[in-house]
Amino acid sequence: MKFITADKIYTGKVVLENKVVVINAANTVIDIVEAKNIDSSQVETFEGVLCPGFINAHCHVELSHLFGKVSEKMGLDNFIKEIELYRKADESGILDAIKISDQEMYSNGIVAVGDICNTANTFGRKLDSKISYHNFLEVFAFHPSRAEHVYEQGLKLFHLSQQPSSITPHAPYSASEKLLKLISDFAIENSSVLSIHNQETEDENLMFQSKTGKVIERIKGFGIETDFWNAPQENSIVATLKQLPKQLKIQLVHNTFTSEADMLWANEYNKNLYWCFCVNANKYIENRIPNIPLFIKNNCKITIGTDSLASNWSLNILDELKTISNAYSEISLQQLIQWSTINGAEYLGFDRNLGSIEIGKTPGINLISNIENNQLTKKSEVVKIV
Repeated sequence: MKFITADKIYTGKVVLENKVVVINAANTVIDIVEAKNIDSSQVETFEGVLCPGFINAHCHVELSHLFGKVSEKMGLDNFIKEIELYRKADESGILDAIKISDQEMYSNGIVAVGDICNTANTFGRKLDSKISYHNFLEVFAFHPSRAEHVYEQGLKLFHLSQQPSSITPHAPYSASEKLLKLISDFAIENSSVLSIHNQETEDENLMFQSKTGKVIERIKGFGIETDFWNAPQENSIVATLKQLPKQLKIQLVHNTFTSEADMLWANEYNKNLYWCFCVNANKYIENRIPNIPLFIKNNCKITIGTDSLASNWSLNILDELKTISNAYSEISLQQLIQWSTINGAEYLGFDRNLGSIEIGKTPGINLISNIENNQLTKKSEVVKIV
């Protein structure tokens, strides 16, 4: 058995002091005891705080080969163009990058990932990984004539995947009503969790309000006919959630241009929403991050993701938390750890074993060092110790 402690233990749910976590040979938490009741010579004491393994609620591991290739801070429209330009690559290079990213995330204390998949490229590596994955098999087709074709492609990936998986839409602007109906029916039948990119740019709302802006122009630029579609004259989040099952868990990702009115409506409409922030990707693409305190004010359930190495400098949840803490110092370390551990585990359905330091769980345990006044600093680092 191992006996470990630190200045504080952030369990994912509460903060403990003067406690020792007892772990067996299988790295399962078998007890949490008062420090005074354990011979101190048996206890390994760390400087910093202990917390559960991180949950990366949103990633695109299959894009890892694009690290450093896509221009920074040029906006989503340019980002998508460059992704399309550079995405195709030698298969061995793609697979090598996937393996390196999986190893990087594990080293950075990540124990589970909600991973967006457009291909089966990551499936083989995931079978050998120490990380638990939920695959979000992403399909997109703005024109209804392609709905059944892309849905069938998602279904083929679903049958190839040997991890927990969902067929899920990419974004409001890339899913027709017909495609959303196919996805919803499948999700209800399989009790799936869903994920969708949400309001990354102001132009997404412009499209749904008035059929104007860069998003609709980009769709036309791809040669896709748009005459059939009429703007619903409401923000994208409202128009889209109305077409998805409100009894299922849905994660909205990015949310950079989500208004308070959007939040209030969405949380009332679907009580199972999670709001995922990938702030370093937001900085990389749009050089803007969401107003996270507004989401806290409105009792939104928050998760944390890294997005991809096409849109980020690392796949490190602590780097995301440091960026949030630097921008909004009023957000407590306890909140940040809750978002990046138990909230993500509950969303992905991994909370029976992951997400919190509790007896009977094998959550992985991270040490975060260089903390000052219960706040992360630029020097804060994470080390996986269990």
